[in-house]
Amino acid sequence: MRLSPKVVFRLAPWLLTVFLLVCWEAICQGFEIKPFLFPAPSLVFKTGVEMFDPIMTHAIHTFLTTLAGFAIAVLVGAIMGALLGSSPIIYKALYPMLVGFNSVPKVAFVPVLVVWFGIGSIPAIITAFLISFFPVVVNVATGLATLEPELEDVLRSLGASRFDILCKVGLPRSMPYFFASLKVAVTLAFVGSVISETVASNLGIGYLMMSASSTMNMPLVFAGLMVIGAMGVVMYELFALLEHRLTRWANRSQNAAF
Repeated sequence: MRLSPKVVFRLAPWLLTVFLLVCWEAICQGFEIKPFLFPAPSLVFKTGVEMFDPIMTHAIHTFLTTLAGFAIAVLVGAIMGALLGSSPIIYKALYPMLVGFNSVPKVAFVPVLVVWFGIGSIPAIITAFLISFFPVVVNVATGLATLEPELEDVLRSLGASRFDILCKVGLPRSMPYFFASLKVAVTLAFVGSVISETVASNLGIGYLMMSASSTMNMPLVFAGLMVIGAMGVVMYELFALLEHRLTRWANRSQNAAF
């Protein structure tokens, strides 16, 4: 029985994942690697089943704090991106500062946030926001910058104000860029929240992994890594689906142009 290319295309990620897990298991078993150094997938899965309840408790906390930071990043990033893309003066003034801020490792902010807000969820939310809002800003600003000057001139000659052009033409044209940025930003948000939880929290996957590593419980550490990876993949695919559904018109217009 021969599989169609469409079926193979859909199964490719799963087949590659299974292949990598089999290779991982074979390496651990063949070289008899100690579990506290590099646990086999079977041991990680067994630990995940045994510790399912505490892992889910920490995972839900991480997921909620990540979504909170990500939501703030989307709101602030979209507003700042609209300002940067619609005003050359604001772009010239703010963009170098944003680039410099984005170049600073966000883990360096965690001790400051602990002093300001104490240990808990707030530093994780803020760290997730700080690390994920920059892609949204850049992509929204880029989308607005793609608006042709000739089109702006035509709209102004028809009586459209600058605000009308931004709301009715510029923002819709930037939607493909905006949804593309969400796929990147949501994965970065998970990175930010976990980084903060390893330092400034007593709950969450980051805290769980740090506690497990202190007792050399590497299977639990890897179980936490897999949970974070799974949540990141699910959110990425969700926004990829939204991008496909809500920006289909952009692909059709591009095809029509050619």
